[in-house]
Amino acid sequence: MKIGIFTDSYKPYTSGVVTSINTFTEELDRLGHKVYIFAPNYPNYEEEERHVYRYYSLPAPTNPDYTLAIPVYPGMRNLLSRLELDVIHVHSPFTMGRVGLHYAKRYGLPLLFTYHTLYDEYVHYVPLAQDLARDVTIKYSNYFCNQCNHIIAPSAEVANRLRYYRVKTPVTVIPTGVPLHRFKQGDPEWLRQHYNIPKQNKILLFVGRLTKEKNLEFLIDAFARIKAYHPETTLVLTAQGPLEDDLKKQVINLGLSLEKDVVFTGALPFDTLVNVYFSADLFVFSSVTETQGLVLIEAMAAGLPVVAIRANGVNDMVDHDINGKLTACDVDEFARAVGELLSDPVLYAEYKQNALLKANKLSAANMARKLETVYEISLVRNKRRPKRLREPLRWMS
Repeated sequence: MKIGIFTDSYKPYTSGVVTSINTFTEELDRLGHKVYIFAPNYPNYEEEERHVYRYYSLPAPTNPDYTLAIPVYPGMRNLLSRLELDVIHVHSPFTMGRVGLHYAKRYGLPLLFTYHTLYDEYVHYVPLAQDLARDVTIKYSNYFCNQCNHIIAPSAEVANRLRYYRVKTPVTVIPTGVPLHRFKQGDPEWLRQHYNIPKQNKILLFVGRLTKEKNLEFLIDAFARIKAYHPETTLVLTAQGPLEDDLKKQVINLGLSLEKDVVFTGALPFDTLVNVYFSADLFVFSSVTETQGLVLIEAMAAGLPVVAIRANGVNDMVDHDINGKLTACDVDEFARAVGELLSDPVLYAEYKQNALLKANKLSAANMARKLETVYEISLVRNKRRPKRLREPLRWMS
């Protein structure tokens, strides 16, 4: 099978979407399929890329790390005719998603869309009329989803949200799996070797973006409470993002050290990140707007129990009182949950074993086979598509 991936987010940008695309691409390649990726380019980024086609792009005005594709690619029709794609799979309903939709209709190809993000929960980035922005976002999401042949939801909660939006397109829940072969071993001393973390300290780890929706102000406040009762602890934030300076100021204002108490590592390549997971003791997660929370399963693949806020995308990944603890968005409750696991070695060992079992169930290989089945079903159904659905979008003709 030849699969065309159209995405607004791709390397070198770091996000769950990018990780998902890379993970599925690797596994689909193992299954004998060919994956072609169409994504924005990034200035000064050079890497030998196989089957990746870059669109010219401009820096995003609100996030200098992110670029926005210009939806024009000279010779695209000839390229697609030569590639002879079987399926188009988009990972955004916006610029590159619209491009993928256009070419799926032009060539009569089945179109799949992975609904990675609860877009209506990001309207806090809109300075005015947020209620209006939310309504428009939901209506547009509904429209785009209903143009597709199949929707992939990374969690059951996202699938339920799409039904609430009255999306009529079939939805299948397929989380992004964990490439277990990359978690066979890691360096348990990596963080202590590279940062000034005392040997006796337990390490609490967060991995993600330093953005408002990750609720990291809460996490740092909770850590200050944890530190008061468990002084031999360190919080490590492996992430980058626009809130880094503000979060560092918060740490200092709480009387904590940026060297030994709260450590910001910045973004790290995946091979290094595996070592970070293995050198931590507990994974802590404060986000309240996740669609899956892939980092939760990555942490479990390294044997880390989890303490997280009970929220969308988290409930499917963390089994309360089995491989982790889910709490309300309450500093005291969150701190108590962390303290309980840090102070009970028997409970910790039980959660650690259960975390590994959970990660095994969600292996990347298993999830890729599920996606492969959806592609095959979509190809069969697509042969019966009405001709009217094969008309191209006028704005891109």
